[in-house]
Amino acid sequence: MKSLNKMPLLAAMIASSLAFTACSSPSSESSNNTETAATSTDKLETEFVTIATGGASGPYNIIGTSLAEIYAKTFGVNAKTQTTGASVENVNLLTQSKVDMVLALSDVVTDAVEGKNNFDAPITNIQQIAVLYPNVIQLVSTQSSGIKNIEDLRGKRIAVGDQGSGTEVNARTLLEGFGITYDDVEVDYLGFADAADAMKAGKIEAAFFSSGLPNSSLLELEQGLDLQLVTINQGTLSKLIESKPYFKTFEIPAGTYGNDTAIPSAAVMNALLVRSDISEDDGYKLTKALFDNLEGLKNAHQAASGISLETAQQGMVAPIHPGAKKYYDEQAAK
Repeated sequence: MKSLNKMPLLAAMIASSLAFTACSSPSSESSNNTETAATSTDKLETEFVTIATGGASGPYNIIGTSLAEIYAKTFGVNAKTQTTGASVENVNLLTQSKVDMVLALSDVVTDAVEGKNNFDAPITNIQQIAVLYPNVIQLVSTQSSGIKNIEDLRGKRIAVGDQGSGTEVNARTLLEGFGITYDDVEVDYLGFADAADAMKAGKIEAAFFSSGLPNSSLLELEQGLDLQLVTINQGTLSKLIESKPYFKTFEIPAGTYGNDTAIPSAAVMNALLVRSDISEDDGYKLTKALFDNLEGLKNAHQAASGISLETAQQGMVAPIHPGAKKYYDEQAAK
């Protein structure tokens, strides 16, 4: 008898469960659709974002790696960096659609857009996302070398960066502005780490390091060498700026590399570029994610503290990407 009495109760429980499922099912489906719609707005049309940077020890690579991590986390894409010889190689890789985004110096980008120096013809399939931070030209020697000013480099063996790199383009142009050609010096094409090693070994007497502050190779070099930051005369530099407006006067702050006083130098702004065939929507999202995560970039490298929304359009040397323009217009309207 007891087992028969349980049957109505069991049937009622099953009916109640089915009724609950039937009632809750539409609500559950709606919730899933809402979630899908929300996450789909955070997706990019592209599944890959490859950023060409520079040498492994330079700010380009550190900042580029941090930016790739931001894009991977924000959009769920396969974002990665590619170590390169920096600016000239980066622009060429972008032109050939071998990468999606690059960091490059504004003077190199100017040459690319105008088809000069390292570029045989004007490049038209690149666009700019933002003006970033200043690349400071850090010309260094040793205190025992007697090299204190850029004019003292005549007859010296110097490192000018990897051949065709932004550092090398800076060095060559700057030397010419001070009446010095490669015929007046002994040139070694060395990247940051190799230049630091060569100076430590006494194989070169001076070296150009063009990067954000501080440069990690110089920080290491300072520990075991009587490092001397070489002065770049601001008056002569100002005359050069009349024909090369991408240069800026700059002072390396006291204490950057153990220097007691600020050292007059020069700087060129960095550019963040993308392929022009990247969609407006993707360009907008990539730009927005950059500025939404500036604090993370600043934590990755001090040089990124020079990036700001206020200066991101000042001195653009390539056509602005439509998605970036949309983002800046929105910010200006707020």
